[in-house]
Amino acid sequence: MNKEVRRLLINYKTLEDFQKFREFGLEELSMLEDLQTNIVENDSNSPFYGIYEGETLVARISLYKIDGKYDRYFEPSQSYFELWKLEVLPDYRGQDYGTALVNYAKSLGLPIKTNSRCRADEFWTKMGFSPVKYNLMRDRGENPYIWLPEGVSAQE
Repeated sequence: MNKEVRRLLINYKTLEDFQKFREFGLEELSMLEDLQTNIVENDSNSPFYGIYEGETLVARISLYKIDGKYDRYFEPSQSYFELWKLEVLPDYRGQDYGTALVNYAKSLGLPIKTNSRCRADEFWTKMGFSPVKYNLMRDRGENPYIWLPEGVSAQE
């Protein structure tokens, strides 16, 4: 089974596809609001990526590139991806769609920061992410995990 990751265009078809996820996922994890606020028909610079089975969007992720001047996680300071809202439709879970999306993000070569939600710590650890030492001023209630490409380390 081919799990080709594609950048999703920001358009009304994608908006329709996203509504299927809202039914199944936690409301605060839904990307529907993100899409609605970013909608410019067929914007190819979308932060949204997904995997289709036939015509059905079965898994999706958003990757926001954060400018290095805001980096408080990596050494040396640099641009990185903030990985948000990894979601897989219930009927497709356990089939490595989430893994394929995370591996795609890692293939882009920048460090990645995410926050473990819904008791997903084991998943992030399995994917090669490490929890960071909590910093009240930096993390503000989040549960950050980071992935480090070669030559990059965590800030102390």
